[in-house]
Amino acid sequence: MNAAHEHVLQRLHLQIIFEVEGRGSLTAAADALSLTQSALSHSIKKLEKQLGVTIWMRDGRQLYLTQAGRYLLSLAERVLPQLSLAEDHLDQFSAGVRGTLRVGMECHPCYQWMLNVTNPYLKAYPDIDIDVIQKFQFGGLGALLNHEIDMLVTPDPFFKPGLEFEPVFDYEQVLVVSDQHPLSAKDWVIPDDLRSEVLISYPVPLERLDIYRSFLTPAGLSPALHKRIETTDMILQMVSSGRGVTALPRWLAERYVASMRLTVLRLGQSGIAKQIHLGMRQADASFDYITGFVSLARRLERPAEN
Repeated sequence: MNAAHEHVLQRLHLQIIFEVEGRGSLTAAADALSLTQSALSHSIKKLEKQLGVTIWMRDGRQLYLTQAGRYLLSLAERVLPQLSLAEDHLDQFSAGVRGTLRVGMECHPCYQWMLNVTNPYLKAYPDIDIDVIQKFQFGGLGALLNHEIDMLVTPDPFFKPGLEFEPVFDYEQVLVVSDQHPLSAKDWVIPDDLRSEVLISYPVPLERLDIYRSFLTPAGLSPALHKRIETTDMILQMVSSGRGVTALPRWLAERYVASMRLTVLRLGQSGIAKQIHLGMRQADASFDYITGFVSLARRLERPAEN
């Protein structure tokens, strides 16, 4: 490293760049960091002078990151979560708690499955807390790589250097219809059966929905209408009242069959087989509280029935 650059780049510089870019102005960033705007500006100007680069260009009242600024923003997005995580762990150590396992959920039904694992895990590891984070339902891979979570629960593993994905639970994706629906007389359906149907799903991109990816799209078909609803209960209320059909894991759908007068059908004669995977960073994969969670999840044959 150039001796003139030693100890120049500080955490505050990365925080400033991150906050200015995220909040859109120096004033908002200064407020978020409890700094005056002049102190914030002075800090960046001093950094630019010491590094010999320009971080922002100004166009009227608008700030634009230079190439060097973009690099520092990318660095901030990677490093700041890791520093925050380290501080959280140290706070927990000082309080006599070993740590927190932060689990990201990358699918709606996975949360129901997770509840089945949480209680026995907390009993087995009394010095480990669990924080279940659902905001990563559509971006869990980045959260895992950026150390925002420690484990990712997903039905769609993405194998990437530095990460491991362990299959822990097999399930079948099925079609759910009202027991008054004409299709309810069948054991299984073909894609053409859904040509005139209203398909109700979670608000997930089509390419991540198994009923499209593994059933409809290969056949070159799509339903007459596609509606998106956030919650399982509301989706199944709509299906029960004859407003549409949906696709869910069999273990989840069967919880509602009797109480809501529903019928579960296979998607194709052979069905669609899926697995829930647990993703983790390879560097963490040998930690006992990580391996313990994976082992416990594998021992649970299926989510508990209500």
